[in-house]
Amino acid sequence: MVAKEAHKEPWRYSATGISIALRVTPRGGRDDIDGIEQLSDGRTVLKMRVRAIADGGEANKAVLALLAKSLGVPKASVKLLSGATSRLKQIAIDGDPARLGETLRQLVSAKSND
Repeated sequence: MVAKEAHKEPWRYSATGISIALRVTPRGGRDDIDGIEQLSDGRTVLKMRVRAIADGGEANKAVLALLAKSLGVPKASVKLLSGATSRLKQIAIDGDPARLGETLRQLVSAKSND
């Protein structure tokens, strides 16, 4: 029997902060971070849902605002790198990489314990 392996973290560290692979559900009923998911191709992503619709960039703005609030960084520190019209996105967050990574781990572990 194989023990449940820990998911690989869907974020990467850099000198100026971190970048996160996301899978976003627009019109998800609430603004929330749902945890880590492994995609069929083996990549891991941070699952998020937002109330905003995917029209005119509204969902993207909601995602960036939710990440900024959840991680305690200014909105200006959170940037969309790719995936503006896709559910799969890459986000860059400027700040102390160790603190950002630890905050994300706490957010995700709180979700997996619910």
